[in-house]
Amino acid sequence: MGAPHILEGVLVVDFTHYLAGPLATMMLADLGATVIKLEKPGRGDDFRHYPPMHPDLQQQGAPFVWCNRNKKSIALNMKARGAKEIIENLIAKADVVVENFSTGVTQRLGFDYEACKKMNPAVIYCSISAYGRKGEFADRNGYDPVTQAESGFMSTNGYGDRDGVRTTTPVIDVHTGTLAYGSILAALYHRERSGEGQYIEMSLYESAVQMTGYSGMQYLFTGKDIGRNANVSPDICPAAVFKCKDRSFYINCGNDAQFKKLVGHVMGREDLATNKNYERGSDRLARRDELMSILQQDFEKQPWSYWGPRIRKSGVPCGEVRRISDQIVAKESRELNIHSRIPHPQAGWIPNFAPPVSFSLTPTADPQVSPSVGEHTDIVLKSVLGYGNDVVEQLRQEGTFGESLVDGAAQI
Repeated sequence: MGAPHILEGVLVVDFTHYLAGPLATMMLADLGATVIKLEKPGRGDDFRHYPPMHPDLQQQGAPFVWCNRNKKSIALNMKARGAKEIIENLIAKADVVVENFSTGVTQRLGFDYEACKKMNPAVIYCSISAYGRKGEFADRNGYDPVTQAESGFMSTNGYGDRDGVRTTTPVIDVHTGTLAYGSILAALYHRERSGEGQYIEMSLYESAVQMTGYSGMQYLFTGKDIGRNANVSPDICPAAVFKCKDRSFYINCGNDAQFKKLVGHVMGREDLATNKNYERGSDRLARRDELMSILQQDFEKQPWSYWGPRIRKSGVPCGEVRRISDQIVAKESRELNIHSRIPHPQAGWIPNFAPPVSFSLTPTADPQVSPSVGEHTDIVLKSVLGYGNDVVEQLRQEGTFGESLVDGAAQI
């Protein structure tokens, strides 16, 4: 209790929206950084409106809530005179600035890296785009499924007799956000040693290429695309979904020793364990259909309550094929304390997924609910920038926070 957070005192100015950027800044906030999310008045981040919406919360759908924990939101009307000065003052104090606008937007606003570096030479500036900030494709907008398609990632998923499929889970966004988080931490470490800030750039497309794993290297070795193998591994055998009496499960025999444990110790099939036709991985791959059929016939004779404990005891990696609803209540999830509740002033509480990492000396921050649009505007201006009540009120009268005295309507 009372131990410091590892990023305590680090100030992050967060220009991000949708998923990859907000996930990165949330992970910084989980480590104790003060993350100030800049939003447009009224609607805020468009990702707020992705369904399903919480019945007791305005402008907070489940996807937004998932990646905006522990942040402070300020809402600024960029057409108002005071807004740019507020942002400049925040950047001057910031350790990190993160943005994922379309290419050219930060230059037009006056908050690109070169401008921010003049305000704060030690600032770390992370820019996330679809296809990079320079070159022929810098103007292209893109989303996770588009880069899944163009990188070849989609071509590796699904069944061989039809087109490749995207993953429903936005894995490219999640991977990009995680890369941004790690890169920012590395830049903070560099600055701690040298005093130097720097510019970090990454794109969804590059992340998607990396997410194809070693498939690209396999192609460069053989000149052949790996194709789609559904739930069956193209590299090792047996590694696939099998069915027992009452459910489906996945087995992943990564080496010859695990195969012998599976068929000998678990299944009691010494004839398979000693069969020269299945001795090595390459042998089993050559006879995969034949071997899979034999294993399937044995597995379907017993329920999971029989197979599960036996396979686990043998040390062969395996697991049930679960739905999300199964994962929520799974013993593994409870054991790791993945799911919790955060008190909420309007809703009573909202569900929470704990950060998937823990530290022995520097704990993650206690989870705080995702903010409403502009919820912390006054607090940030007063506590971070030192603005007095009269200054904040004057800015409000000028329409800096979205209300215009000129036409009486919010400017968004």
